[in-house]
Amino acid sequence: MKKPLLYLLVLLVAVFSTSCTQSSKGTFEVGDKTFLLNGEPFVVKAAEIHYPRIPKEYWEHRIKMSKALGMNTICLYVFWNFHEPEEGKYDFTGQKDIAAFCRMAQENGMYVIVRPGPYVCAEWEMGGLPWWLLKKEDIKLREQDPYYMERVKLFMNEVGKQLADLQISKGGNIIMVQVENEYGSFGIDKPYIAAIRDMVKQAGFTGVPLFQCDWNSNFENNALDDLLWTVNFGTGANIDQQFERLKELRPNTPLMCSEFWSGWFDHWGAKHETRSAEELVKGMKEMLDRNISFSLYMTHGGTSFGHWGGANFPNFSPTCTSYDYDAPINESGKVTPKFLEVRDLLKQYLPEGEELAPIPDSIPTIAVPEFKLDEVAVLFDNLPEPKISKDIKSMEAFDQGWGSILYRTTLPASKEEQTLIITEAHDWAQVFLNGKKLATLSRLKGEGTVILPPMKEEARLDILVEAMGRMNFGKGIYDWKGITEKVELQSNDGNITSLKDWQVYNIPVDYSFAQNKKYEKRDNTEKYPAYYRGTFTLDKVGDTFLNMMNWSKGMVWINGHAVGRYWEIGPQQTLYVPGCWLKEGDNEAVILDMAGPVKAETEGLEQPILDNLRVHGAAYAHRKVGENLDLTEETPVYEGTFKPGNGWQHVKFDKEVPTRYFCMEALNAYDGKDYAAIAELELLGTDGKPLSRQHWKVVYADSEETEEANNIATNVFDLQESTFWHTNYSTAKQKFPHQIVINLGEDKVVTGFSYLPRAEAGKTGMIKDYRVYIKKNPFKL
Repeated sequence: MKKPLLYLLVLLVAVFSTSCTQSSKGTFEVGDKTFLLNGEPFVVKAAEIHYPRIPKEYWEHRIKMSKALGMNTICLYVFWNFHEPEEGKYDFTGQKDIAAFCRMAQENGMYVIVRPGPYVCAEWEMGGLPWWLLKKEDIKLREQDPYYMERVKLFMNEVGKQLADLQISKGGNIIMVQVENEYGSFGIDKPYIAAIRDMVKQAGFTGVPLFQCDWNSNFENNALDDLLWTVNFGTGANIDQQFERLKELRPNTPLMCSEFWSGWFDHWGAKHETRSAEELVKGMKEMLDRNISFSLYMTHGGTSFGHWGGANFPNFSPTCTSYDYDAPINESGKVTPKFLEVRDLLKQYLPEGEELAPIPDSIPTIAVPEFKLDEVAVLFDNLPEPKISKDIKSMEAFDQGWGSILYRTTLPASKEEQTLIITEAHDWAQVFLNGKKLATLSRLKGEGTVILPPMKEEARLDILVEAMGRMNFGKGIYDWKGITEKVELQSNDGNITSLKDWQVYNIPVDYSFAQNKKYEKRDNTEKYPAYYRGTFTLDKVGDTFLNMMNWSKGMVWINGHAVGRYWEIGPQQTLYVPGCWLKEGDNEAVILDMAGPVKAETEGLEQPILDNLRVHGAAYAHRKVGENLDLTEETPVYEGTFKPGNGWQHVKFDKEVPTRYFCMEALNAYDGKDYAAIAELELLGTDGKPLSRQHWKVVYADSEETEEANNIATNVFDLQESTFWHTNYSTAKQKFPHQIVINLGEDKVVTGFSYLPRAEAGKTGMIKDYRVYIKKNPFKL
């Protein structure tokens, strides 16, 4: 009798334990003008947060913060390159254990929306695509390239292994899964989207609705009949207008803003971005009052630790390490005034009888006294074994994904000065001759030439190139690093010689590479690129912000953790160091500085410095001192008047005009003020469709706002409808007319253009009358 009773007791314990750890199966469906959770109407209030941008030890804290804000769902991307850094080698453990993150959300009463890509954007290195795809030089990304699609399918199946069993239909908390991401800003290819949809289903995501997101202006281009359609937009947008076309096509669909942008991201060399809390709350209230679901991008941005920060496109502009985003929960997980305003709103929309969860305690912040990094390992004295190459090649061709790469060759003697021409150094290069630095070349500024002095005898040429994150948007995802085309030597008589016979040194960002150097106590008075090592002692741990104001440019590791990139130009001047990566007693700091610090010292601050710009907007300005556009001898190809209000406007010339240079001249504005603004410009080809903007460059803008905001001229073709060019309103106000001149980068035939004013209603800069000039040759400046 005893054994059967014992077996029964064991069985009951097992059943009881299982019932406690698994939720019952449920349903999440698309209903009539509403979502249905277990058959009941449900408004999704999602908090977008990214598990790689938060230390695993802090995951639960950030989830609890999101719940305390008033959210009921976590929205997250799956970062392909984070999980498959080398082809065929998958990692879903530790910091990368996405299933653990989702289960943790469920334990805290939160649902999850999964966005598995394969492309995610997110201001993340290459938009989440793995760098090793670029080892295949003719690859077609985000198209039905056989190799690309093969790798996507394999990865999607791995994601399915991790997450498919966590769908609500199987007792988990995943309620929706996205197919691709904002494809309308990349191209038009419904068969490709359909193929990705099928891969998502084959990976096991069949128990919840699948959806696709785009903007209201382009969502129809790739919309599939069997997917839910959602729209992305930011604060200040006209909510009714954003959903107008969607409601026409699907009057009974639930409405959802799948990315409601709470703030914006920062670029190196540009003003720190902020967005109005008042406009954010206003937009959220409008949606809630209309039963519109939303995901707040970002609710908590976190940090692009290590090398994971990407760059924007077009016109390469790398993003900062901090992904604070001016979000309601700041970079280190603390409450902000914006958080409190959003929380006050959301508590008004709780189900009857529910109350907001309490706000978790903040993680302690500490100051770290100033300490020295007095052990130095000069990079040139600690090079790895070289690879030999006849021709110059990209970093990827040498099987390197991230970090820096050194190209070395020998130059012949010359009695005269020569010009070194480096074609496409991606992204920040230093040129040395016999060990002496001659120049620094920045991709941001389009620099690529160096004057070489006469050489009595052969000389060693070193070109050290630092990769700063691959572009994560549009066609920019084809972003090979290192020197991507060629290096040439031009003599005074114009003869050009292509340089050959290179020694190539790979300098990765791995901590093991930085640690394994010959460190010695010394000064680096010549300011060579070098690793610096030091220690600091703590009697208690907490979050801190490493002050990088003494340092030039490079990467930091704390106790082996890659904290991120820094750059003296700002606006970010500190690096967030999570307290969970520190320890009582001695802590190690290693800094790779590419140009040498003012002094090899730093400290930990209790507050971040995210808004200290040392270049005063010059990195992105498009008008030189004393430069003025001269249109006196030009004849406009078109003159007209824009309609008032928001939304795209399309203008046709009724003729074909060959062009390379396009000038828009704004003559006045609807509000009578002297400001002009443009969110997006497109030129129409002979087929009436928009031309590619991949090679466009702004060569002149009479005025740009760079002090109070990043309203620079390149915003008119950055594929982001929420950003815009606005003439200066903070310092040097110019009167009308206002002009912008764009070099298309190639000869085209134009039949018209499309213009999008800024999205916010009632704001300055709404252009009324205008003229358009088009030329094959440059305008006179």
